[in-house]
Amino acid sequence: MVKISDLRQREIINIVDGRRLGMLKDIDIDLEAGRIEAIILPGFNGGKFLGFLGKEEEIIVPWDRIVKIGMDVILVEVKGFNGLA
Repeated sequence: MVKISDLRQREIINIVDGRRLGMLKDIDIDLEAGRIEAIILPGFNGGKFLGFLGKEEEIIVPWDRIVKIGMDVILVEVKGFNGLA
């Protein structure tokens, strides 16, 4: 079993382009079905100073786009992602 606190310590990598997407911020849970629907990553703030000049968008990765959860990283497959790391 893996704890959410353990997942938060793993970097998330997009296998499509090798881009580092960051660390886990939150998860989206379907309470009725009892399953995780998506992982949520902090978005890129488009050059705003530490996010103070505007709210950054979140990156939502559906659970079925997770390829592998490793000891140090979580590999995801997100095509068409245009954020900047």
